Amino acid sequence: MSRPGSVLHIMKAANVDQSRMLKQSICPVRASNWIFSVSWGYSAHIYENVFPRSYLKRPIETFRPWLRGWPHGYMFNTRPVSRDPCEAPHWFFFDSVEQEKERIVTSYTTKFRRNMTSCSFSGNISADPITLIRVFSPKTPKEERKVECCDVEYDGGDVATMRLRDCR
Repeated sequence: MSRPGSVLHIMKAANVDQSRMLKQSICPVRASNWIFSVSWGYSAHIYENVFPRSYLKRPIETFRPWLRGWPHGYMFNTRPVSRDPCEAPHWFFFDSVEQEKERIVTSYTTKFRRNMTSCSFSGNISADPITLIRVFSPKTPKEERKVECCDVEYDGGDVATMRLRDCR
């Protein structure tokens, strides 16, 4: 059995739906001033502030150069991890994938709580109670979906639900 976050664990998601691998879904929740960002089959984030998509699409630098003092030579732009509660996300990692008749359900769990206050000036509440994000997505056809929209349901408990759908 593979452990969450391992390469074998992530490959299970690739076997279920290869067309979504390396895709990111960004879903704003206006009522709570949150943004959900899911990198399918890898990780999910909840931001307690609204950011432009161009900012969220740049990956967070979760790795360091092998040698100290050397400039990073990544072939893509990254953004640093922020400790500012208005910029730092709540982190969730891919846990499981289930293939159902008409949809695919992926689950992302948190391994640690952020333990930071919410971004108080925006008037929102903290997402710290959430420990599980379940993402429901339609099975993709052979031709790749270009853009998907989403809806988030959260009732104050420890589970948030994100539903991907075709945009209207």
